[in-house]
Amino acid sequence: MWKLTRPGNKHDKLVRDNLLDLEDHHLVRIELVRDDQRQVWVLTKRGHGEAKQLLEPKGIRVSALREKKYDPVTGKLLGASYDDHAAAVTSTAAELHRAGIGHRLGFQTEIGHRLAGGYVQRADLVVRAPEAGVPVLLLEIDRRSEDAHDLVVKLQRYWEWGRLLPKDAARRTVDLVRSRPDAIEHVDHDKRLWRRFYPPTGREGLVPVAFVFADTTEAKVDNAVAALKEAGRRYWAPRRYDSLYEKAITARDYRQAVPVVVTTLEQLQEHGAGAAVWRRLGRTREQTLTAALDNPDGHDLYRAQEARAEAADQQRRAAQREAERPVCTRCGRKFTDERWEEITVHRTAVRAGDKSVCGPCRADDIARQEAAAEAARLQAAAPPEPEDGPEPDRGRGWFRRRT
Repeated sequence: MWKLTRPGNKHDKLVRDNLLDLEDHHLVRIELVRDDQRQVWVLTKRGHGEAKQLLEPKGIRVSALREKKYDPVTGKLLGASYDDHAAAVTSTAAELHRAGIGHRLGFQTEIGHRLAGGYVQRADLVVRAPEAGVPVLLLEIDRRSEDAHDLVVKLQRYWEWGRLLPKDAARRTVDLVRSRPDAIEHVDHDKRLWRRFYPPTGREGLVPVAFVFADTTEAKVDNAVAALKEAGRRYWAPRRYDSLYEKAITARDYRQAVPVVVTTLEQLQEHGAGAAVWRRLGRTREQTLTAALDNPDGHDLYRAQEARAEAADQQRRAAQREAERPVCTRCGRKFTDERWEEITVHRTAVRAGDKSVCGPCRADDIARQEAAAEAARLQAAAPPEPEDGPEPDRGRGWFRRRT
């Protein structure tokens, strides 16, 4: 708590004094004292109620109340199930806050995500830090008390939750999703349930998930990460884009994947959460958090590669068309597009004349044909010329007989 609320202080006296004052007012209590003498504090029922009234008008959700649990036989207060894990969660939040990732009221614990079957998957920690390039991040803190398969199941549940529709979804959308299993992939993220809870991530894919391992060995971390990579590949791995230019596209489609990053609490404490201590599943080296969440081989690269591939294909098609363009057998010139279309389209090919000549030569042929036809018409319309020889003698009574 001291690291989270006063990260710049070297001593925790101020925080301890405040907690003791709150304890006097029955607003907080000590859950237990750890082996290193650090105390784990939690809100009482009264403190939880006041915190809700204080924070909820500002849009801050308060975690669930930690009830006191007692051993049914000895009556001793039980807190062992909460101590080390709660301390690891708080320490993770403190390291993120110290690195400038999230403000004090931007952290929430034990946030439930209700699945279709009624099961609620609770995130250990939810961070909202849009100013640091992390609009939302779900964190699972594992002290290796869980089997690696359980982590894969958690990842699966987050993936399934990201594919749910809200109850008031349009009927047409609901019918589409029910029609086939992969139909939800054609529904925009803005219309899905998760967007009712969290803002856009600013990147492709569903809400990112971080696994932070604490108080464990490097070998166990490696085994857990290996299980997430192999058994959880369906949920975090990107796909190939369905493109006409498949060979030219190296970009990957992250739109239906859950971005998953892993680190250890020890790395966060040693180097800081802002350092290159985060490893994205599918990548080999550690990066900063924002770099690990970014998709440099994602949709932006796809659009650029597809544009280049389309331009190259158009150039290839144009070169191929030029190579196939007919050449006039009379003058040696290449056909224009209009003349080429005229000799190939059925409705115009019947009137195209000699298909081996270009447009200008065809125009010359038409001009000669029209000149010859005009000459023939004029000749047919002219009166017949008189025959050569003396005028015949019609006699003196010819005019009277005619009149």
